[in-house]
Parts: sequence; structure tokens; C-alpha cells
Amino acid sequence: MSVSPKLFLEQLVKDGVINQVTADKYELESLQKNIPIDEYLFNTLPDKNSVLKVKAGVLKVPYIDISTAAVDPQALSLVPETVSRRYNVIPYLYDPKTESISVATSDPLNLNLADFLEKKTGKHVALALAYAPDIEAAISLSYTQGLSPEVTEALKEVSFNGQKQQSINKDTTIREAPIAKIVNTILEYAVKSRASDIHIEPEETKTRVRYRIDGILQEKLTLPKSIHESLASRIKIISEMKIDEKRIPQDGRFSFKLGNDEIDLRVNTLPIVNGEKIVMRLLRKTGGLPTLSELGLRGNQFRDLEEGVSKPYGIILVTGPTGSGKTTTLYSILTRLNTTSVNIVTLEDPVEYQIAGINQVQINAQAGLTFATGLRSFLRQDPNIILVGEIRDTETTQLAIQAALTGHLVFSTLHTNDAATAIPRLIDLGGEPFLIASVLNASIAQRIVRRICTYCKEQYEPTEEMKSNISTVLEDILPKQYKDGTPIRLFRGRGCNECNNTGYIGRIAIFEVLKISPAVNRMILQNLSAKDIENQARKEGLIIMKQDGYLKALEGLTTIEEVLRVAEV
Repeated sequence: MSVSPKLFLEQLVKDGVINQVTADKYELESLQKNIPIDEYLFNTLPDKNSVLKVKAGVLKVPYIDISTAAVDPQALSLVPETVSRRYNVIPYLYDPKTESISVATSDPLNLNLADFLEKKTGKHVALALAYAPDIEAAISLSYTQGLSPEVTEALKEVSFNGQKQQSINKDTTIREAPIAKIVNTILEYAVKSRASDIHIEPEETKTRVRYRIDGILQEKLTLPKSIHESLASRIKIISEMKIDEKRIPQDGRFSFKLGNDEIDLRVNTLPIVNGEKIVMRLLRKTGGLPTLSELGLRGNQFRDLEEGVSKPYGIILVTGPTGSGKTTTLYSILTRLNTTSVNIVTLEDPVEYQIAGINQVQINAQAGLTFATGLRSFLRQDPNIILVGEIRDTETTQLAIQAALTGHLVFSTLHTNDAATAIPRLIDLGGEPFLIASVLNASIAQRIVRRICTYCKEQYEPTEEMKSNISTVLEDILPKQYKDGTPIRLFRGRGCNECNNTGYIGRIAIFEVLKISPAVNRMILQNLSAKDIENQARKEGLIIMKQDGYLKALEGLTTIEEVLRVAEV
């Protein structure tokens, strides 16, 4: 496929991938080396997707990033694995209305290939451009390791007539194979891929299944829309929800065991335009909670937190947005403090992990059990340590402060961007500055970043601009060897089968631990701004989240891109 260098480079400049000076340089070099411009750019530019998108635009063919796309089991069942491997193609979408299959290939202008596939499948074939190595990886994943083979087999057992299923007998179909088999396969894949959530979303022509893996939603499967109702009914039955109620959201839960793994699933249904969307949160019973050091706390941060939790009374706050790992950090601290000599009570919405030896209470607003009413009752339960899931209102704020003043160690969470902002937020919620100053032990802010995959980890030299940025952000806490002239090196994951070509496996937190020193205490009494408090704390050694993330990137635990994704403000 010959591509006009001028058109190609003009589009890359227009898209902002390169500038005109660089484009002229690349055109000249590709001519001198007698290499086609697309091949030359592939070996030069790090972002292969940008090159492919432009190539597809110039050739006027569709483009598909097959490394992130979900593969439709129906499409997969129409093309044998031997054919896929021989021609390096993968079918990824089947449209029953037009009876057409979309097929990813590195050679979308190959009419002979399209004719061959049409004769083989008896369907209309639309070829789309994709990256050849990604196609190879997708073939291995889809035909052998992933969801598709099991689901394809199950779908063969379901009869279809165009878009409509010939018969759906709810008393049999939703309890037996193949629907039960599809649900089990979806759950098994979630456990094996370390997913925290499963999203089952009905669309106009299909149902898509997405998994939140290491904090990022990834589409892994598409199903025929005609089985969505049976799928939803099966999940409702095992979650003990009302099967005939489709107009309002419902909540349920059930347990699932796979090998030695036991998982609690919290399920929510939501009526949307095309049917009921189902989200399942996976809570692992087995495997235990990570320690504070495994979460990513170390050095001065670890010491400051230890100092805060070792006091017999006071408040420790953990701040961050939803999904930043606040609950896991609190549970790790409570597990550390959990001995027979202390009485620990928690008030949560919902109770995510059950810990032996700790009295955990689930919020029930309909019955009148809120954070405030529960906290008031807790004080009559002779507690040493109290966890309040979240400080949301004035009453809870004042009760938490009173509990700390009367000799209890109180843990809670707030939705603020950094550790210092928690202080003015408490004041906004009705806390008196002089009381906050006397009871606050520490304020922790955190985010979660993905860990670099250890199987495909590689070292590289960052750009001069990135090196300068690292030095500016870290300032005087830049490790000594880099100040002495050792060149800065960073790490990244190339992408492999172990990490599903993402370059990441697992997660680690980046922290900001604000110790309440005498100077910070005075600033709270004076009701000074969060920025003033942070500046003072930094003089006293506070490492902000972005700095902690950069240090972990230099150690090869994560990437600068991940840190900027979650901690850039």
C-alpha cells in the first residue's frame, strides 16, 4: 500500500503530532533511506496509533485499535482460528442487521482477502486497518485465553431468529446453560484479570461488557442485544433482587468462588434508555489486606503516619476522590491497630471488607442509621478507636471532634484534592478552628497509579524537557546520584500477554502525609488558607503527592504519565 508522503505528513502536522520542521526532516530522511513514509514513521514515532489513524484516513479505510477493542464472539465464531492465523486477521464485530463482519487486518486494500473471507463466511466483509503485532496478540488472546471461546460456545446453544430470540423461557433459560454459563464466564474472567468492577451495558444493537482493571475501564466483550434481558434476569436472581422490577434501580449482592478465591459481589442495576445497566463491584474475601508499606508508604511519610496513629486520641483524615483507595488505607491501619486490648467500631456505607475482631456497622438511612446517629450511639459502646466512613455534614463533623476530645482515636475520609485542603473543609463543615487544632493528628491525601509490568519492563532515556520537569518538581528531594551527574533514566512496560498489552500490572498508591506540627497548629488557629499551610508543611519536609509519584517513577514502580494522569492539578 503506497501512501503519499506529502498527504501523510500534512495530516500529522494538522493533528499536532509533529510540527512542520520535523515533517520536512522526516520526508527527506525517508527519501534518502528509500523507506516508505509510513514504515519510516513507525520506526521513528513512539505513538503508533497516531500513525495508523492518519494512514487509515489517507487510504480512506476504517481504523481499529484492536489492542483495546472488544471482540464479538459471534464474529469470532464465523472465522476459524487457522484462517485468522494464516492471514493475520481477526473478526471483531458482527452486525446481524446487515449480516456483515468487520475484520481487522494490516492490509485493508487487499480485495482478494475480502473476497476469500466473504466466500468462507457467507457474510459481507468490511476490512479495517490495525497494527499487525496487535492483531497477532488479539488472535492468541481471543481464541485461546480470553472470554470469547467460552461465550461463543454458549451462544451456539441459544437460538436466534434475526434480532429476536426464538423463545426465552425465564424459568429455564436464566437458570440453566447457556445464560448461566455466560454469566459464570464473565465472572471468572473478572477474577483472573484482577478486575474491581464489571459493567454490563445494553446499547441499541448490542450489549457490551467492560472491566475496570487497575483503575481503567477496558471493553472486553460484546454480546447480542437479544440475550441482555435473560442475562440481567440471571444476575438479579443470584443477587436476590426483584426480577420483574425494571423501572427503578436495585441493589443486591452474592458470593462467587473460583478455586481458592472467594469474592463478594455488590450488584446495582440502573434503568437506562436501552435496558438495564448492571454494575458489579468485586470485593475479595481471600488474599488479605496489604500492609502500609505494600500500599506505597515509606520513609518520612510512614514515620509521620505512625506518629499520628500511635496517639491515644485525635482525628486522622484520609482524603481523595472516589476510587483513590482511601478505604483500603484505613483498613490497613485498623488491621495494624487491631488487638484484643482495644475496642474498634466502624460505621461504613457500605462495609467493603469484613475484618475479624472489629465491630463493623452498615449505614441504613431508611431505618434512621446515618453517620451522625451511629456516631452518637458509638460513644456509648466504650470504643477506643472509631472509623466514620465519611464526614459529610456539620453534625458528623462536630460529633467526630467531640469523640476525639473525649479520648477516642477517630479515623474518617473527606473528598478533597490534597491533605492541606482538608483543614478549611472541616471548618466549612462547622468545626471550630481551635478545636480542630487541638484534635487533628494527621491529614493524608492519596491517589492510585498503575504499576509497570515486571514481565515487559524496559528502561529508556527521557527527553531533556522531561528531565528538566523532574528536577523542577522534585527540587531538593531529587535523589543525590542525579544531582551528582548520574543521567536520569525512566521505565515503561512494552506490553505483553501477561499485562494484556497495557504495560501495567497491579497498582500502588502515591501519598501526601501532612503532619500537624506546632507551626501548622498556629496557622489552623489563625484560619489561614490551605496553600499557606501546605507551604509551611513543605518547609518542614512535606512530600506532596506529585513528588512521591515522581520518586516512584525514578525507582521504576510506575510511569510519569501515570502520575500526571492522577495527580496533576
